[in-house]
Amino acid sequence: MRTSKTALVIGGNGGIGHEACLALQRHGWQVRALVRHVAAERDGIEWVQGDAMQRDDVLAAAAGVEAIVHAVNPPGYRNWDALVLPMLDNTIAAAKASGARVVLPGTIYNYGPDAFPLLREDSPQHPPTRKGEIRAEMEQRLADASRAGVRTLILRCGDFIGPRAGNNWFGQGLVQPGKPVQTLRYPADYTHHHAWAYLPDVAETIAQLLEHELADFDVYHFGGYWLDGHAMVDAVRRTTGNPRIALGRFPWWLTALAAPFMETLRELRKMRYLWRETIQLDDAKLVARLGAKPYTPIDVALRETLVGLGCMK
Repeated sequence: MRTSKTALVIGGNGGIGHEACLALQRHGWQVRALVRHVAAERDGIEWVQGDAMQRDDVLAAAAGVEAIVHAVNPPGYRNWDALVLPMLDNTIAAAKASGARVVLPGTIYNYGPDAFPLLREDSPQHPPTRKGEIRAEMEQRLADASRAGVRTLILRCGDFIGPRAGNNWFGQGLVQPGKPVQTLRYPADYTHHHAWAYLPDVAETIAQLLEHELADFDVYHFGGYWLDGHAMVDAVRRTTGNPRIALGRFPWWLTALAAPFMETLRELRKMRYLWRETIQLDDAKLVARLGAKPYTPIDVALRETLVGLGCMK
């Protein structure tokens, strides 16, 4: 579908932000990206230098747009409490001024054990961590704003993989960036299933959903890949052509020693409960809307991910 609509992507240099720019372009959108550092390659994108913490920057960038993809996050989980909600408030203000729909790539952090094992769009949100509480508050603020005329689309996903996935379990925990994979360090029992979302598929799904009639506050679950440790290592072996890759244990003990000095590791440890519980995203609503499962074959997704991490050529 070709359109003349314009979308603003806040955080266009990030993993989901970059992929959202590309997917929206493929679907005929004019794309504007608000970033702190303008990329050297323009790629047909209107790059706007600014700060998501500065409301005037966001309001100016959002003038005349029909959709705002809120894809900005503090790097390395730093200063989440102070930054995440103010940035979202600025996006909501910009959407209210421009009449745009807010698009939020969501997570499962806003759920607690009372919602497991199968997460539906209306499952209760009682998160056990501060980061989860913030995620739940983000969604609540968007729900409140929708009653004041700010339309919203939320797509909740599992852990990201992809060529530019940024902070993620696969690239920071299971493999070592910049090195060929010798051992896949699994953070749970090898029979534990975990939900993974390939970033290009997430972005493509957002672009496709924006072509449909949506509710003022609409939520979908992105099922992605639901793999246990054995299935994941088998896929990595196939992808790399190396059947000797071992399946090992993630060193939780080491993160306990280093966590006091590294905020990223402290945050990873807080999410350990997600590796102790069986959790799956129910994507029946999404598949019914799109007519098919929008998921790239896992071997293709892992190849792009490993190449992006410098783990293979």
